[in-house]
Amino acid sequence: MDLPIKRINRHLSVEQAEQKIKHYCAYQERSHFEVREKLYTLGLHKMQVETLLTKLITENYLDEERFAASFARGKFNLKQWGRIKIKYALKLKKVSDYNIKTALKQIDEADYLTVLQKLATEKWALLKGEHYITRQAKTTAFLMQKGFEPQLAQQAVREAAGKS
Repeated sequence: MDLPIKRINRHLSVEQAEQKIKHYCAYQERSHFEVREKLYTLGLHKMQVETLLTKLITENYLDEERFAASFARGKFNLKQWGRIKIKYALKLKKVSDYNIKTALKQIDEADYLTVLQKLATEKWALLKGEHYITRQAKTTAFLMQKGFEPQLAQQAVREAAGKS
């Protein structure tokens, strides 16, 4: 089975690529890495890519700090990811450590703990036929897979077990 290969449009001029990439950036927040990769798939060369990236940053189409904050908020609010998973995903997008820390600070601590407890309680209830130790292990593993810190996950599981 052949994997799809990204098509390179070698016929795009720099001006056409610029319009296309501006639309790409305006549609949703993007990391510098994503935009750089997209420009290469449009057939631009290194110097053209770097020049265009500089222009996008200057014209405020591209802002890595804004991207990181938006990404962190979205993954926490919509997918209910923990800080560890968000941090890892941002690192995969080559976001700087400073921007990652700044983005994670914007997640409200009270909301974070509320979501964690809600997830722990729901998972605990879902596993009611299991033995106590298995239930505890599976719930903790689930929370850690969602990206929550091990000590917070264990505390949330203890609280969920105490409620039932």
